[in-house]
Parts: sequence; structure tokens; C-alpha cells
Amino acid sequence: MRRLLAVVALALAALGAGAGEAAAHPLGNFSINHLSEVRISDDRVDVLYVLDEAEIPTVDNRDVPPGELLRSKRRQILEGLALTVDGRPAALREAGPGKLTFPPGQGGLKTTRLELPLRASASGPKRVELRDDTFAGRVGWKAVVAEPGEGTAVKTSTPTGDPTDRLRRYPENLLDSPVDRRGATFAVEPGDGELEAPKAEGGKTVTTREGGGDGLASVFEKAASGEGVVVLFLLTALGWGALHALSPGHGKAMVAAYLVGTRGTARDAVALGATVTVTHTAGVFALGLVALLLSQYVLPEDLYPWLTLVSGLLVVVIGAGVLFSRLRWFQHSHDGEHGHSHSHGHSHSHGHSHHHGHHHQSEGEKRGLRGVIGMGAAAGLIPCPSALVVLIGAVAQHQVALGLLLIVAFSVGLAGTLTALGLVVVHARRLMPKLRVGGRLTRLLPALSALAIMLVGVVLTAQAVPQIL
Repeated sequence: MRRLLAVVALALAALGAGAGEAAAHPLGNFSINHLSEVRISDDRVDVLYVLDEAEIPTVDNRDVPPGELLRSKRRQILEGLALTVDGRPAALREAGPGKLTFPPGQGGLKTTRLELPLRASASGPKRVELRDDTFAGRVGWKAVVAEPGEGTAVKTSTPTGDPTDRLRRYPENLLDSPVDRRGATFAVEPGDGELEAPKAEGGKTVTTREGGGDGLASVFEKAASGEGVVVLFLLTALGWGALHALSPGHGKAMVAAYLVGTRGTARDAVALGATVTVTHTAGVFALGLVALLLSQYVLPEDLYPWLTLVSGLLVVVIGAGVLFSRLRWFQHSHDGEHGHSHSHGHSHSHGHSHHHGHHHQSEGEKRGLRGVIGMGAAAGLIPCPSALVVLIGAVAQHQVALGLLLIVAFSVGLAGTLTALGLVVVHARRLMPKLRVGGRLTRLLPALSALAIMLVGVVLTAQAVPQIL
């Protein structure tokens, strides 16, 4: 027992130590972030294009030699940037060698960073426009930044100053709604390098090496390097999964409301947890296959809104089913009370009623099992991006078995928290009669819970639809 407690203590220590280490990219492991820094002088327009690709987009180019990748990125950027000077297209050309690097990312994977200086000739420009259509449709920070030039006085509504330090860190208060500025217009007159422009969005920043991820990838990095005991890392992954389930979302409200609405049992709570584990793990594997094998046809991040939509619709259907069954129960209960007051002497029908009751119980158990599986699938359907990074990192480092073990442990931890919550809800409901809670409230609570389930489903669906459209 003491040995077990020591192992658990070590796992919790590792859990705490991992919390401050390198974690997810602040804008997500799928993000492609880019920035155009514009300087307008009396004889030229300079544009410094900066690209920051997170781990999963970088995996797509894992087999491309750096020189070939630089040429490919350069061509893609020049095709996506459109510069207009005084109403006429101006050709941007390289103003120096591009700098391509691969900073370390999460899960032992690399990220991609490119700085590409570009220039276009312009004689006494009066109006300059830049349009950035590079990497259209990809999630990330997109910005155009104005900087002073030489021999000009420039006015623009495009901000000056860059809070990201050329995409090395990002304002914390803008992570949920990152900047999406793809165009800029500049009015130019002769001057001495003046620039009239608003200040850039700012706030406390978080760097790409100090993101707020859930630590699973950090656990994998240590385990893959052979720094400790595998059992310890499995326990740590289990702990991260349990903590991850306590973060916003992840089906806590759905599970609790479902067990209240269906008057679920402890067995239902455990079955829900098991279904969440299987569904979450399967979702990670499926998205991993898409990222590794099908990314030129389907982007993994494009699947997340669809998974959210399926999860939301599934929850709405389940909630409607629970509500319908509760209303039927109310109706039967009312009819039963009404019939009992008028039929005391009909004992000959008891056998049939007993048989009929068994039939209804069997049908109810089937519906209950379908509901449990459906709700567990809805709660585990949207896999954690960090778990996906671990899977891809495991494949890249030929540590597939280790990666799979950690992902399963993480999923079990996630489901364990939801199961524990379910058991608390089940036992709390059983205490209600002992606590003498009002009978009317006790009868109404399942129906109210069904409405809550439907509301959660509607919210999930509403979140997904705009992203798909």
C-alpha cells in the first residue's frame, strides 16, 4: 500500500512539474499564422512576410527537403500576395534570402517559421494597397502591420506596432478571437518617415513555448526520451485526462443531466464512462489517420466543426427522447392513479399486467442502453488536439505503442472524472427522499434535466453551424 501511495505521489509531482513546460501552440496545433510588415518609401514598398506553422501543418511537409520547402513556400506566398500602387499591380520580388527554421513544438514535433523579405519598385507612390490571400481557410493569426518608410508621410487605418514580435508570442486576450486582417490601404505623401496609424491590439502575451495546453504531449516527450518509468507516465497521463475533463465543456453537464433525466443507475454511470473512453480514443486514431494520410484532401481542423455538429444533434435527439419518455411516464402515472380509483376488483388481469410490465421493462432497458451509448459517444466524440499531437509525434518517432498507451490512459482519466461525477449524481438523487425534498420537485427534475440536455445540444449545434458555413 505504501509503495502504491509513493507511486501516486510521484505521478502527482510529475503532473505539477509538467504544467509549466512547453505545451500547445497558443492558437492551436492546427494553426497557420502569418503577418505582413509593410514599409512604404518614396521609391519602393518593402514587405516582410512572416509565417508560423504549428505542429500538425508542419507534419504535412515532414518528407520535403528544406530547400525544396523554401521554394514551395516562396511561390505560394508570392501567388497569394497582391500589391497595388496607384491603381496598378506591382510585382513583389525577393529582397534577400528567406530564413526557414523549425523550432521545437509539442510532442517532440517541429513547427515551421519563415521570414521572407519582399520588395516592389514604386516611384513617388500616392496610394498603396496590399491584399494577403495566403493560406486561405486555415485557422490562425493573420495580420498586416504598418511601419515607417523613408521619404514619405503615410496615413492608414492599419495598426502600427506588432504585439506578436513577428509571431513569436500572442496577446492572451485575443487568443479566442485572433486578428484576421488580410488587407490594408495606405495614403502616401512626400515626408520624412512619418506614419499616422492606430496602435496595434495588445495585452499580456503568451509565447509559443509557454502555451496553456493540458500537458499530455509533455508527458509523451519525457516518456519517449526514456527519462523515467512507463507506469509513472501512464499514471500522469491518467491524471491529465482527469483534469482535462474538469475544463470547460467535455460533457460534464450532459452526463449529469442525462443521469438525472433517466433516473440512471451506477451501472449507467460506469457504462457512460466506458463509452467516452472508447469514443475519444477512436476519434484520436481516426483524426490521426486523416492528418497523416489524407491531409491533402481533408484538413483535420475542418472536421472539428462537423464532429461538434454531430455531437450537438445527437445530444438534441437524446434529450428529446428522454423528455418524451418522461412525459409518457407522467401520462401513464396519471392514468394509473385514475384507473386505480375506479377498479379495485379486477384481480384477474394481474398476470397479464405482470407479463406486460416485463415487456415494457425489457424495452426500457434497450432504450436505456442506446441512450447511454449515444450520450457517451456525444461526450467523447470531439478528441483533444493534444492527444492527436501525441499520436502523430509517436508515429514520427517510431514510438507508436507508447503513444497509444498514453492516449488510452488519458481517455480513461477523462472518462473516470465523468464516471465519478455520474456516480455522485446517482447517489445524490437517491438521497433526495431521505432529505425530504419536495415530491413535486423530485417528479419534475427528470423532465427539467431532459430540457437541459436539449439546450446543451442546441448550443453545440449553434457553435458548429457558423464554422461550417
